Amino acid sequence: MSPEEQQTRATDDAAAAPTSPPEPTGAVKPGSADLGVTIPDDALILITTRNLVLFPGTVLPMTLGRQRSVVAAQTAIRLSRPVGLVLQREPNADDPLPVDLHRVGTEANLLRYVTSPDGSHHVICQGERRFRITEFLDGYPFFVAKVERVEEPEEQSTEIDARLLNLRNQALEVLQLLPQIPAELVNAVQGVTTAPALADLIASFMDITAAQKQEILETFAIERRLERLSELLSYRLEVLRLSRQISDRTKETIDDRQREFLLREQLKTIQKELGEGDDAKSQEIAELRQKIDDARMPPEVETHAKKEVARLERMPEQAGEYSMARTYLEWLIELPWAAEDEPPIDIAEARRTLDEDHYGLRRIKRRILEFLAIHKLNPNGRSPILCFVGPPGVGKTSLGQSIARATGRKFVRVSLGGTHDEAEIRGHRRTYIGALPGNILQGIRRAGSRQCVMMLDEIDKLGRSNQGDPASALLEVLDPEQNSTFRDNYLGVPFDLSRVMFITTANVLDSIPGPLRDRMEVIDLPGYTEDEKFEIARRYLVGRQIALNGLTAEQAEISDDALHSIIRDYTREAGVRNLEREIGTALRGAAMKIAEGTASAVRIAAEDLHGVLGARKFESDVAMRTSIPGVATGLAWTPVGGDILFIEAARIPGKGALILTGQLGDVMKESVQAALSLVKGKAASLGLDTKLFDNSDIHIHVPAGAIPKDGPSAGVAMFTALVSLLTGRTVRSDTAMTGEISLRGLVLPVGGIKEKVVAAARAGLATVILPARNQKDHEDIPEAARNALRFIWAERVEDVIAAALEPAAAGAAPALESAAN
Repeated sequence: MSPEEQQTRATDDAAAAPTSPPEPTGAVKPGSADLGVTIPDDALILITTRNLVLFPGTVLPMTLGRQRSVVAAQTAIRLSRPVGLVLQREPNADDPLPVDLHRVGTEANLLRYVTSPDGSHHVICQGERRFRITEFLDGYPFFVAKVERVEEPEEQSTEIDARLLNLRNQALEVLQLLPQIPAELVNAVQGVTTAPALADLIASFMDITAAQKQEILETFAIERRLERLSELLSYRLEVLRLSRQISDRTKETIDDRQREFLLREQLKTIQKELGEGDDAKSQEIAELRQKIDDARMPPEVETHAKKEVARLERMPEQAGEYSMARTYLEWLIELPWAAEDEPPIDIAEARRTLDEDHYGLRRIKRRILEFLAIHKLNPNGRSPILCFVGPPGVGKTSLGQSIARATGRKFVRVSLGGTHDEAEIRGHRRTYIGALPGNILQGIRRAGSRQCVMMLDEIDKLGRSNQGDPASALLEVLDPEQNSTFRDNYLGVPFDLSRVMFITTANVLDSIPGPLRDRMEVIDLPGYTEDEKFEIARRYLVGRQIALNGLTAEQAEISDDALHSIIRDYTREAGVRNLEREIGTALRGAAMKIAEGTASAVRIAAEDLHGVLGARKFESDVAMRTSIPGVATGLAWTPVGGDILFIEAARIPGKGALILTGQLGDVMKESVQAALSLVKGKAASLGLDTKLFDNSDIHIHVPAGAIPKDGPSAGVAMFTALVSLLTGRTVRSDTAMTGEISLRGLVLPVGGIKEKVVAAARAGLATVILPARNQKDHEDIPEAARNALRFIWAERVEDVIAAALEPAAAGAAPALESAAN
């Protein structure tokens, strides 16, 4: 609303850069003012404006940009005629038509006309009175229109006087709220005595849109004009008041902070002079120093911590870094730096605890007891890094908890599955907001002791991303020769991890990087046999599920036959996780009967399982599948334990093609081709006609076709299936085999013997045929599986045929006759 703003708006309201206007109607051309243009007395030369509205009684400068406006102003100057300023409806129109103009404007005198050196034209206009356009005249290079001049009525009433006084007070209050208002404008508002003059003066300098100003210009009734201006001023006044309040509150807040800071500084100076400097911050600093002394940190760490305290003391509490430094010191203080006394180790008690928590696992328990014995004799020795590898559900995590209980240590579990950021291991640097130490030091802080058992679970499922490789960060953690000076990125000081007993778990070793695997002592946990599962279920799982379902041992019981049936008919796994789920399902049925009041105690027998668990999920189909020639039972290794693999062979009339199905990998396909070549090479010794291979197609299929299969260890089973098919001799129903074959007929060693043998025992087989060079793995096989199976160690494929096929009298002749035909 300041004059400077109004002048700027008036100047900006000038038309765009001069353009060549379209040819106007009539014979007179631009510049014909020199040719004697005449304007009727009741007509006005019109100058159109884009965003400028001139009010009577006000003086405003204006820039002329369009050629039509320049010619109109020059003509008015030459003829000493006033002009009419009319607002166009669309500001962006460069060449408006009469229909684009408002019908009400302001008659004005041109006080001065100036042409600047850059060619632009400027005029100073003084508004005289309102007019209404009645008719546009043609034949001029600019707008000329007949007008009806509107004179202000000399009305005087108490209503108008009251509105005049209210409008003046509102205007003066607005001027007081605006910064840097000229005193001349205030004097002008106070000096105007008539209502029309005051209304036009206020409307001229108000910060409102051109459309609103045009509305006020077209309001001829003075009473309505004063009312409309009062409404606009009320809105503007409220906005200015709120703006002033916000500004005052902001300034008050800043002033309060500065005042508080000065007062605190003065208070510190006064307390220092009086010797009374124990304020809240100084007390906090003193407590931190005392905690540092009590933490018994190493000298290097203690020196660093005291430097951080001194830095914190010099830092104002309002600083953003103050809380970060305070949190860092809390982490340093709360970590267990001091060496603790070793808990007494009782080997006999530790053995009893391990036997109480887990059934079997004789080798693992022996290794743990060996560690305890060595640690008892040499407390300062390095703790080993144990890695439990086995299928899901065999008790790797619970075994770590039992080790902690047997050794009297606290147990901490850190899950590594899906970890792909190195900072999760080493921590984030303190430069980041919200930085924290890594999971290793966070776990030690939770345990409150360096002499704890820390289980790094699922270490084979570590990821890698652009944030680094967590497996590489673990190299220092899991190296007994290096982890005594482990340095977390957040702490920035060494921390001794050598007293921590690390235990890692994994399902497979292949995905663990070699350098990391080399730092760990791998202990394999094979899958359980049926007898081991039965003992685990009877001793641990049933009692745990009875308690979880809100039952007691007197209310629910599962018979031994029912447990065997659940193991054999409703689960097929290396561990016992699904077995526990099925036991829980059976006990929930018993809990529902007891809750309904239909029974006070429930005993679940084998014949009751169908009604509770449904139909059998698995059945032993070994005998059925090997009752015809061409079907052999192989042994396979999977990431979740061993399994039974069936090889089926069929002969159909053809031209000697080999058909392979069952999603076989490249290595397994090569094993089939090697087996077929070996059979062809030994056709004479097997009593086969070589023409048989030219007149027949051989089809090899491995069931469970939706599962990809690969590896060379099924070569023996494929050779046996082909020999069984072509000789008509069936494979023994209680025999399974594994091993790679060569074209010389040798049975080569394979891996996963322990898992495969356990799977054979679990499937109820009686004999397994294994490569002779795998005899070194015999001692790794669980004792229960060794006692349940008969082992045949084969050097050549002839040993396999002799042990796996039924005698020739079982029907070889018809098969040979068929082959000959």
